[in-house]
Amino acid sequence: MGLLDGVRVLDLSRVLAGPYCTAMLADLGADVVKAEPVRGDDSRHLGPFVDGESVYFAQLNRGKRSVALDLKDADDREFFRCLARRADVVVENFRPGVAAKLGVDHATLSADNPRLVYASISGFGQHGPLSHLPAYDLVVQAMSGLMAATGHPAGPPTRTGESLGDLCAGMFAAWGICAALFDRERTGRGRHLDVAMLDSLVSLQVTAMSLLTATGALPGRTGNRHPVSTPFDTFQAADGLVAIAVANDGVFARLTDMLGKPSLAVHERFATDTARTENRELLHSIIEAWTQRRAVSEVVSAAERSGVPAGPIWDLAEAVDSDQVRGRNLVAELEHPVLGALRYLRQPVQFGDSDDRPRPRIPRLGEHQEDVRADWLM
Repeated sequence: MGLLDGVRVLDLSRVLAGPYCTAMLADLGADVVKAEPVRGDDSRHLGPFVDGESVYFAQLNRGKRSVALDLKDADDREFFRCLARRADVVVENFRPGVAAKLGVDHATLSADNPRLVYASISGFGQHGPLSHLPAYDLVVQAMSGLMAATGHPAGPPTRTGESLGDLCAGMFAAWGICAALFDRERTGRGRHLDVAMLDSLVSLQVTAMSLLTATGALPGRTGNRHPVSTPFDTFQAADGLVAIAVANDGVFARLTDMLGKPSLAVHERFATDTARTENRELLHSIIEAWTQRRAVSEVVSAAERSGVPAGPIWDLAEAVDSDQVRGRNLVAELEHPVLGALRYLRQPVQFGDSDDRPRPRIPRLGEHQEDVRADWLM
């Protein structure tokens, strides 16, 4: 049994943030019913495609069931509200105000089901001066401070390589839902969760906030280096870049031994983390003079022997095919009704027991209309 077996989730969300949230709940055994518009979730029509089927949609909607509803139609809206009376959780990511216009907002549904945990995911939240605005990941990354801190000092602000605004909001929503379900066991009452993409990204920036609080200044764009600890950066090796991370004096002493320069550990320019950061350019050149004469694999092997955190720079293909990721069973297969077995990335938390459930299936649009009616309402 999954940890959330028996939990009924009614999923009104589309595209990424909400579906990512509910996919994690489905991974844990929740019965997630995806209430799609009659033309389907927009992501059914987003690439990449294989034989006309969206792999993007498949990744995000694994293990769910689908009903197709026009919430502007009185009968369909009543069917949805009947499902909501039996649901434990509703997730939506409409722009604030849209759910109320459709008659599926928290106030309406919780009047019939006070135990309902209702999660609203949006760009800027359900209240505040910007709550009415549409938002996409690029916009919230730009406004969060994250883009301003990402990139090389001489370059422009840079978006991260994934849609972190959506994904982090989805993660926080899933975390909040589980907390609210636990609280409901004690109080008997549900809650309305208000999750904003902008809030989610701002809340991640603990290092920058500590600097701003302590000094009144931000580090700006620092490339690959850490804004506080040194050496904590990428270094040129003979055949590519290698990441080396040193966050305390003990590890730095092991690094200097690895370099064959143990006296650096007690040199006044490098004896403390603060001193190393003040003299980071000189220290970087010393380390890189050593790494440039060796292949990445040699540097990583030497660091492993010395107890210094280091690693190669992998792309996603290299990461998912590595022995480490394979050994953690992070990559699994889902069952597509047309395409057969497709690889996907599972939720990453391991709960201490094996998970040998069947491959999650991908729903066709409206495929489970009658099944859900029978399971939830009869």
